[in-house]
Amino acid sequence: MKKILVFLFAVSCFSGVYAQTLFTYGNNTVTKDEFLRAYNKNKTTVTDKSKALKEYLDLYIKFKLKVKAAREMHLDTLASLTADLQNFRTQIEEGYLSDDKEVDKLVQEAFNHSQKDIHINHLFIPVARESDSLKIRDVAQSAYMSAMNQKSFSQITDELNKSPIQAEWADAGFITAFTLPYAYENIIYQLQPGQVSKPLRTKNGYQLFKNVEERKAAGKLKVAQILISVPPASSDSDRMRACKMSDSIYKALQNGADFSEMARNYSNDKMTFITGGELPEFGVGKFTPFFESKAFALKKDGDITPPFETEFGFHILRRLSHSPIPADKNEAYIYSLKQAVQQDPRMSIAKDKFLKDVLIKTHYKKNSNLNLNDLWRMTDSFLVSGKKNAMGSVNENTFVHSFDNGAVKVSDWLDFVNDYKTSSGLYKGESDQQLMDKYISVSAFGNYRKRLEKFNPDFRYQLEEFKEGNMLFEVMERNVWSRAANDSNELKSYFERAKNKYLWGESADAILVSAATAKLAADAVQQIRNGKNWRQVLEDGNTQLQADSGRYELKQLPVSDKIKVSEGMITDPLLNTADGTASFVKIIRIYPPNQPRNFEEARGLVINDYQNLVEERWIAELKKKYPVKINQPVFQSLLH
Repeated sequence: MKKILVFLFAVSCFSGVYAQTLFTYGNNTVTKDEFLRAYNKNKTTVTDKSKALKEYLDLYIKFKLKVKAAREMHLDTLASLTADLQNFRTQIEEGYLSDDKEVDKLVQEAFNHSQKDIHINHLFIPVARESDSLKIRDVAQSAYMSAMNQKSFSQITDELNKSPIQAEWADAGFITAFTLPYAYENIIYQLQPGQVSKPLRTKNGYQLFKNVEERKAAGKLKVAQILISVPPASSDSDRMRACKMSDSIYKALQNGADFSEMARNYSNDKMTFITGGELPEFGVGKFTPFFESKAFALKKDGDITPPFETEFGFHILRRLSHSPIPADKNEAYIYSLKQAVQQDPRMSIAKDKFLKDVLIKTHYKKNSNLNLNDLWRMTDSFLVSGKKNAMGSVNENTFVHSFDNGAVKVSDWLDFVNDYKTSSGLYKGESDQQLMDKYISVSAFGNYRKRLEKFNPDFRYQLEEFKEGNMLFEVMERNVWSRAANDSNELKSYFERAKNKYLWGESADAILVSAATAKLAADAVQQIRNGKNWRQVLEDGNTQLQADSGRYELKQLPVSDKIKVSEGMITDPLLNTADGTASFVKIIRIYPPNQPRNFEEARGLVINDYQNLVEERWIAELKKKYPVKINQPVFQSLLH
């Protein structure tokens, strides 16, 4: 009975494995999953799924046969293909050295934050001496309770400043995603309007934030400004003169004066007056709250503010454009948020999470017997002498930590510390232990990077696709393309056997002229129509105009479908919307359809057809060498 059960279990297991095999070629198998991965990556919208799958299966079988032939020829060991594969690996591996899910969470959070602006007040209570830390903590907690009881940050600051403890508060205006450090932003966006955050201990003291109000995201503005500056040491009379000048300019603008011209003539902003006062596009949190309030109060493009004063002088702003923050996750906006996240310190959250995963996957294990004091002494000695002299129980072969494929030795650690401390701009005065933490991260990521194929199936598949694609190109070049293109005798023989196939459609001797712009094309057409020799027109156009001549089928010519061409005609330019170039044609002579082509005229078509014939014969040979068997039940399951 047991033997029967074991047999039935084995059969069921075998059936399960076999059921996933879509086809075999020789001793090689291709699974349903592998085929679907390729099909789904390359598929387009189809009306007949069954037909599309059958056609792609035929293509994929031929592809695998060709790659098999390439392997048999050892093309995968060619130095050029190996170098290409390594270059490709280097290009794509960075994209696999982060946790996409964690990055996506940060992007989603940034998107949510970007949907609203929050007006905040900020209270800072400094810790002058570390010995006062506990005392200041109690003060900060008391300030928090006072704020919770509706006392303003201004009142709290005034009360604290009557004591030895000094505090500062500020109305920071509106903020949005990426305006403040992430730690602050995250706290603020958890507050409800009117709510105050608990004291946050930072390096220099305690921070408290209050959500004063919220609004829908104001978006980004582009404005131009005229600045009549008032330097800090200016007298009252200088300030009054600046005020009167700004009023005069404003009146002139109201009477129709050109804003750009007034900015060029009168603005003291050295960065923008040349461009008519135009400032780079900005969002909330870029300038002072008062300046931003004036800018965002402009309702329409072209609106102008009356003069207003800041610490820099008197400003007049003109709204140029407004870009709202997208409320939906359009691709361009999400991409820009992802770029911002990846360049922001908040990315360390995703990196720390990913590091934990890497340490687990690589089976990181620290040397619990390592004497750190001896290691630090040996490190200091090495940095001074350049010699890896043993200290106590530690020598250069002692292992610091290990992964499942080997140990990292003290000598590796010493080289890292030396490179890190001597590389310009890297060393920030970290302690030995902080450097060790950094080294654990560096060595773990390095180990993971070298073995990405093992840890990430998508990376492995992408590498294999590139490798097989290169092998396919090389084997096709050797077995089909070069062979067909270079065998002139066979090509001519093939042409003679099928010359009735190579007939001209309705055609013309013509001169095709392409121009860098539509205007250049239009000017050239006009000159030729006015009697100027076309060669002279091209010569005068330098490299902006180029021409080609020959016999072309009319359907190949860059001519509007609505135009009926005739001998001697010069067509109107046809614009290429992809790159802004334009083309026109001078028709010399028109031929009726179905005239025979000679070998040279048909050569391109003959090569293409002969290549297809050579490829068909080669595929037939490969199928004999590696018989193909399709698992029909599995294929049928793809159709549902």
